[in-house]
This record gives sequence, structure tokens and C-alpha cells, in this order.
Amino acid sequence: MSAVAAKKKVGRDLTEGNILKTLLIFAIPIVLTNLIQQLYSMVDLIIVGQFVGSTGTVGVATGGEVSDLMTPIATAFASAGQIYIAQLFGAKDIDRVKKTIGTLLTLMLSISFVCIIGTVIFHQTILDLLHCPSEALTQATVYMIITTIGMPFIFGYNAVCGILRGMGESKRPLIFISVAAVVNVVADVFLVAVLKMEAAGTAIATVLSQFGAFAAAFYYLYKHREEFDFELKLSYFRLEKESLWIIIKLGIPQFVRVMLVQSSMLWIKSNVNSYGLVVSATNSVGDKIQKFLNVFMNGVDAAAGAMIGQNLGARKLDRAKKIVWNTFGCCICVATFSSFLALTIPKTLFGVFTSDPAVLELGVTYMRIMVLAFFASACTGSFQSMVTGSGFVSLGFLIGILDGVVCRIGFSLLFVYVFNQGAIGYFWGTAFSRTLPAVLCYAYFISGKWKTRKLLTGNK
Repeated sequence: MSAVAAKKKVGRDLTEGNILKTLLIFAIPIVLTNLIQQLYSMVDLIIVGQFVGSTGTVGVATGGEVSDLMTPIATAFASAGQIYIAQLFGAKDIDRVKKTIGTLLTLMLSISFVCIIGTVIFHQTILDLLHCPSEALTQATVYMIITTIGMPFIFGYNAVCGILRGMGESKRPLIFISVAAVVNVVADVFLVAVLKMEAAGTAIATVLSQFGAFAAAFYYLYKHREEFDFELKLSYFRLEKESLWIIIKLGIPQFVRVMLVQSSMLWIKSNVNSYGLVVSATNSVGDKIQKFLNVFMNGVDAAAGAMIGQNLGARKLDRAKKIVWNTFGCCICVATFSSFLALTIPKTLFGVFTSDPAVLELGVTYMRIMVLAFFASACTGSFQSMVTGSGFVSLGFLIGILDGVVCRIGFSLLFVYVFNQGAIGYFWGTAFSRTLPAVLCYAYFISGKWKTRKLLTGNK
């Protein structure tokens, strides 16, 4: 019992207390963490857009696609570790929590180095596939190569945050990302605005900020090594067979799902880029705004997944069900607010990133279309939190196929070639991509089959 008590010094029991209050207290730091991530990611585009122009904006957006692809992979495996740790923590199995921490850290750092090697070797092929506009090719190449160096920091940071959130701790990751944000803004302004280093300056600022976040996270882990049973020695960083298998079993389908979704987004970007600089810039800026407006929903969904994991581990099924409904209510409110902004001040939102009149005009159409995406995401994320929390790997994989292939690409082709919408058709494809996944997630939740599903801890 003392071991459990020790662990609670760096964690939080999410199986007790008022559900909505607990959800919001746990979710708000995650939301703020995601918000800061989006803000300092936007700083790159804002500064480059203002000091370099549209070629810089497209170069950073296109060159950053590999990083945008790899980061969700890191998130997928970190999420796998988080789900498993949440169920173990809820079941009070602290010894297996320790083994899982060592395994997750080792696995994540190994994957990051594979990503670096692959990107450096194939960067030119990737840019060719993306149909990067020739005017922005140099900027995109420089940005892609430099940001790839930061992969171990991205993966390491996500691993530590996954560990903490699985144990109910969401405040520390907020501090870590705040360190990164300060470093990024200061370095961005100095390297791009003062030294005129263009995309290279932005890339260096990004890597420095990623290092700052990872260093802060790893220092916290080391400082609390007794509570975590963490040891900074080679023998600790090993792959424990059972934990590795469960993380891989959870992580690979999430990895494939992320790959499908990201690949379909790259496919859309590649096709959109072929319509010229204005359409490409609109899509790049619009994607940033959409991600920014979805920050609260994504944070609440992530919090709900961890809460559900702990409650299922503790076999509190009715509480797990109520968590989903509370999550749904929060997300619908946010979708309504996001839609209000998209419909009333679209040019103001786009104006933060660009002053190009043509991009601002097309941005109005983009934001109107994305209203559908806000509500579809609210429904999908809320009910998918039960899929995530219960560790239902195969269903999560199917959702990824629907989102990334069937809906996103299918609807895009429908609007572009059947309804002759041109570049706008790709915007509609993105908006419709989460409709069928929302239906599937809701059906699983309503069926109640999650109540009898075998948990990752081996319990029913």
C-alpha cells in the first residue's frame, strides 16, 4: 500500500469525486498544453509569413509535414503507454507500471532515430510527392532537414507526458511545454526577424524548443525517480517482454491509423498545392486555425481516455459511462463556439497569418466548410474516448481507415470530380472525414460491449 501511496505523489486518482469537476481539472492543463503547442507552432508561420512572405509560409508548412507526420506517431505510442499505465494504476499494479515506464522510454527513443535516418535519406522524394511549389522548395528542404534533428526530443517528451497522464498528472506537461514556448518565441524572433535566417531560423528555433520541453520533462522524471522507481542507468532502459507486447499491440494500430490519416492529409495537401500558391497558402493557414480551434476538444478527449482507463481498471463501469456523456457535452459547447468564430470573423482569423487579399477571401469559404468538421470531431472524439480507454485496438484501427481513407479521400474525390468543386472539394473532403467514424464510435458506446471487454491488465 505504501508503494501506491508513493505513486500518488506524482499522480491523481481519477476514480473518485465529481465527474465533471474531475474531468475539467484534469483536462484544463492538457488543453492549455495543447494550446501552447499550437500557439508556438503558429508563431513559426506568423513570423515567417510576415518577414519572408508566402514562399516562407508554404515552405515551412510543406517542410513541416514530415514533423507533423512523425509527431502523431510519437503521440500514438505515448498514448498506448498512457492507456496501459492508466489501467495498471487504476488496478494498483505498481510493479508493472515501473516495467512499462522503462519499456516505453526505450521504445520511443529507438523509433525516433529510425525516423531521422528515413527522413534524411528520402527528404527530396517526399517533397517531390508533395508537389512543393518551386518558389518554396529551398525553404521547405532546409526546414525539413533541420526539424528532423529534433525527433528524439519530440518522442522523449511525449513518452514522459504519456507516463504522467496515465497516472493522472496533467499539470507538469503544461510546465514543460511552457518552457518550450518561451524558447521558441524568443529564438524565432531573434533568428528570423533579426538575423533574417528565414526558414532555417524557424527550424532551429523549433528544435531548441523541443529540446527545452524534453529536458524539463526528463529532469522532472529524474527528480522524482524514487516515486517512479526510475534509474538513470543503462539497465533500466530495456524492453520488458509483456509491457512491450501490449504497447506494440496498442501502438501499432494507432500508428497505422495516424499514418492513414496523415497520409490522406498529405494527399490532400499535394493535390491542393497543384492549384497554386493562393490555394496552398489558404489550406496551410486554414489547417493551423482548425487545429487551434480543436485544441479544447482534443484536450478533453485525451483527459476522458485516461479517466476511463483508470475507472475501467477499477471496474467502475457506471462512472466510465458518465464520463463519456460529460465529455460529449463539453465538446458540443466548444464546437458551437468554434463555429461562431468561423462564421463571424473568418478574415480576422486568417489575417493573423497573412495579409494576402486572395488568401483572405478564400479563407472565408474554408472556414464556413469547417463548421461541419467541428461538430463531427466533437461527436467522434467524445465517444472514441471509450474505445481508447478500454484499449479496443481493432475498432480504433477501423476508425482510422474510415477517417483517413474511406471518408477523407472518398469524399474529396466525390466533391472534386463528381460535383466539380475543384480545390474546394478537398476542403469538403476534410470536413466530411469524421462523419462515419462518429457513427461507429457512438454505436460501440451505446452497445455496452465495452462493459464485458477484457482489460489490458488481464481483468474483466
